[in-house]
Amino acid sequence: MKKSNSMMAAILAVIALVFTGCGPSGKINETPTSGNIKISVDESYSLIMDTQISTFEAIYSYAVINASYKNEVDCFADLLNDSARLIVVNRNLTAAEEQKLNSQQIIPKTTKVAYDALAIIINKENKDTIFRYEQIEDIFKGKISKWTDINPASKNGEINVVFDNNKSGNPRYFKDKFKLNSKFPEYCYAVNSNEEVINYVEKNAGAIGIISVNWISDTQDTVSQKFLKKIKIAGVSDEGNTDGPFLKPYQAYIADGSYPFVRDVNMISREYFNGLGTGFVSFVAGEKGQRIILKSGLVPATMPIRLVQIKKD
Repeated sequence: MKKSNSMMAAILAVIALVFTGCGPSGKINETPTSGNIKISVDESYSLIMDTQISTFEAIYSYAVINASYKNEVDCFADLLNDSARLIVVNRNLTAAEEQKLNSQQIIPKTTKVAYDALAIIINKENKDTIFRYEQIEDIFKGKISKWTDINPASKNGEINVVFDNNKSGNPRYFKDKFKLNSKFPEYCYAVNSNEEVINYVEKNAGAIGIISVNWISDTQDTVSQKFLKKIKIAGVSDEGNTDGPFLKPYQAYIADGSYPFVRDVNMISREYFNGLGTGFVSFVAGEKGQRIILKSGLVPATMPIRLVQIKKD
């Protein structure tokens, strides 16, 4: 009997070692640098997260991170339903979302890893390259619907505003920013991705596109530079500054907050033990990951950066 009990104890000890870190969902053991997990990423950050993941997996050969790129609404649904252990988005959890996770005995952890900006893009042939902050607000409130409302000499006709997706963080950002309680005007449309927004603006003279600056900010990325050649980036004044300066979403203006449409990039984890999700967040928030963010044209959130002013003679 004692021998049988000893053997059972040994078996249980082995099982405990194999399944250390397991909780209600029954996931097998992993480490911060090994394992296989699913994450959901806002499509706005597909370019930069592809680089983060490929770099992380190159360093840690036993790590596999399967990223699904989708709209913001679906990312949060995945987190709440345990379809993804980690999401990359540009807003925080609401009180209701946090309460739902708490009811599952999950304490979510949010890590800010970057500052992003929403770029206002226009057709290459459009000569109206600057907007006052209040003009952008009036466009979304339905008070400005024609290019002649901005420039009486314009021949571009009706304004068409194009977002990447109705469920994405981009239209939600402007609804929050301008405290819109109703739907966008009928001249605001949604396609399926940031890339489709760029292609639409390229082909339509009266279009205004709203995209994450990450899609056009990396000076060394061939995809980013290809898109940048198709459109122009508009300059925007800060709120109340009717005479400018009219700033574009360059890193320096994102970093000092002078560009008016800046937002956080957050990694939100539901991981209840020190697993691969935790390791990946630590990597992105660490030196190597923050250097990738800096190179991409976004602004690192956890590492200090130095702004250098270049004076022209």
